[in-house]
Formats: sequence, C-alpha cells, structure tokens
Amino acid sequence: MDYKTDILINLPYILFGGLGLFLVFQLYYLLFAYTRLARYKVTSFTGTPANTSVSVIICARNEQENLKNFLPAILQQDYPNFEVIVVNDYSDDETKWVLQDFGRKYNHLKIVDIKEHIKLKHSKKFALTMGIKAAQYDHLLLTDADCQPQSPHWLSEMAGAFTEGKEIVLGYSPYFKTKGFLNKLIRFETTHTAISYLSYALKRNTYMGVGRNLAYTKSLFFKGKGFNAHMHIKSGDDDLFVNHNATKKNVNIAIHPDAHVYSLAKSTWKSYYKQKARHAGASIAYKKKHQYMLGTQLFTAIAFYLMLIVCLTCHPSMWYFALTAYLLRLFLQFIIFKPIYSKLAVKDLLLWLPVLDLFFYFYICFNGIFNRSKKQKSWK
Repeated sequence: MDYKTDILINLPYILFGGLGLFLVFQLYYLLFAYTRLARYKVTSFTGTPANTSVSVIICARNEQENLKNFLPAILQQDYPNFEVIVVNDYSDDETKWVLQDFGRKYNHLKIVDIKEHIKLKHSKKFALTMGIKAAQYDHLLLTDADCQPQSPHWLSEMAGAFTEGKEIVLGYSPYFKTKGFLNKLIRFETTHTAISYLSYALKRNTYMGVGRNLAYTKSLFFKGKGFNAHMHIKSGDDDLFVNHNATKKNVNIAIHPDAHVYSLAKSTWKSYYKQKARHAGASIAYKKKHQYMLGTQLFTAIAFYLMLIVCLTCHPSMWYFALTAYLLRLFLQFIIFKPIYSKLAVKDLLLWLPVLDLFFYFYICFNGIFNRSKKQKSWK
C-alpha cells in the first residue's frame, strides 16, 4: 500500500480533524475572550463627581451639513466644564461660515483653521495634533463631524470613566439603523469589532479603539510622542495610538447607553469597500502579539467555513459531523452574543447572525487582506 492510498484512506480523518481543530480555536475566542464582555456589568459614570474638565476635539474637512446636523448635540452636553474644538482642515465648502455662526452662539466653541499653505501632504493625524495642541484641558474626547451622541450625558459618561490611573477610555460608536442588507452588514461588522476590542480591553490586553468615540489624556499623547511612530500611515489616528499606548492598567471602557455615539453608515457598496480598504492599512503597525491574535482569529474562522464546505463535498455521507460542528459554534455564538447585542443596542441583528457572520468573513476580511499593503490616499 503506497502513501497515496494511505492518504485516501485517512482523508476523512484528516479533513474532519482539521475541521475540529479550527472549531477549537473559534470556541477559544468565544469562551475565553468574548464572554468577558457578555458577563460585564454595564455601569453608569454619570454619578461620578464632574470635576474632570474636558476638551472635545472634532476634525472636519468639507463637513458643513454634518456640522449643522450634529454639532449642536455636542455643544449642548449637560456637563459643567468643557470646550469643543473643531479643526477646520482647509475646507472648501461653507464649513468656515457654519462654524463662525456656531461660535457666535456658543462661547465654549473654539475653531482651529488650517490654512492652504499647510495642506500639502498632511493627514487627519496632523489636523488632530493641531486640535490637541489647542486644547485647554488634559482630558481629551474625540469624535467626528458626522457623529451624534445618544444622550446629553455622553460627556459625563466618558469623562467619568477616567477613574484613578486611567488614561484611555474606549467608547462605542454604532451606526444609525436604516433599511437594506448593506446597513445590516456595516452594523454587524461594527458590532463584531466592538465585541473584540472591548473584550480584550476587559482582559487587560487592549489593542485598539475607535476615533468616533475615544478619550485619552493630553499628557499621554505627548508622552507617547503623538502619532510620530505611525505618521506615515494615513489611517490609525485612533487604533494605532491606542495600540501603542495602552497598558494593562491605564484603560477603561464606557458602554452605558448614554455613552454611545451614533454615526452615518456608508450607503453604497463602493464607498464601504473604500472605507474598509483604508482601515486595513493600519493593522500592519499593530504590536506583533496583536497581529498574531487577530490573524489567528480571522484565519481559523475562514478556514472553519472552508473546511465545512470541503468536508460536505468530499464526504457527504458524514454530513452529521459537519453539521454538529457548525451548530455547536452557532449555538455558542447565540448564547454569548445575545447579552452583548443587548448592551450594544443591536438586538435586531441576532437573528441575522448565521448569514452576516458568513458574509462578514468572506467579504470584509478578504477586503482587508487584498488592501492591506495598498497606499491609502483618503484623509478620513
């Protein structure tokens, strides 16, 4: 009996053994990482004494309509001592005049204009750095021009999370719910990302945050030399900063419903593809342990689905083994994700989990792989 015959005889064991191995990896992430967030008791920081002065920073380029729609909710936060800094990064629409109108009404609004002669070869990181330098207070809260706080207590929740020793506060920023499969996919991807980075923050292994709702101290920013380590990468003003500056003890999370910040999701597949391509470029600068951790989770998830297909195709008579593996993973996902989806205000997506999970890995993640090394040109 030659080796080819041996392989054919043992092929079912090899295939189903591979399926089982990838399943074990997936169960590890579910049971030992994501359960941290499932068991996490959401608390409000609004009752914390409001003695932390805060500088809210927004970078804007050609955002006149978004500023009109969303800036009032930030300027009108129920908080005793804060300023709002909007960096007008060489907009060529009516952003300048919109901000001047707001400035006449709100004296705690500070406008930083970046002029034309500075425009060459600078990114959002440059604009954000200008905003941070202009900040009066040490505690910084970042968001975007197209973002709207869920509550007038958003600032209280995020600022209150700066408990003793904390220098970084990770918030959560879902997207507005609209009709269509694309919106469901975007919201699912955002939720999946949040589950991951929040769970690992609770494990004291923080690897990223999202700039639509992120806070850190000005002193930490300058102690870590700002964005110098990754200024050459267009994206990463949020996740790379957190990845490089987070420690086991200096991070807190704030996910009470009043701390949520909603934003507008992309409305076309093309714009969403470009957005994910831009985000993919930052991961190459993550710490190696985080690249390995996230890469293993991604690889084993895709390999699990591919191995399911191979097993069913090559040995359809043993379909029950493949089905058992699939249902076990799906069952645990439902059990663990149900309380998390409730905390993250996306309970409507739970029934879509089987479809969205599959589509997520084969569309979003391959998008990231194909665009990982491409040079990104977009400012935001």
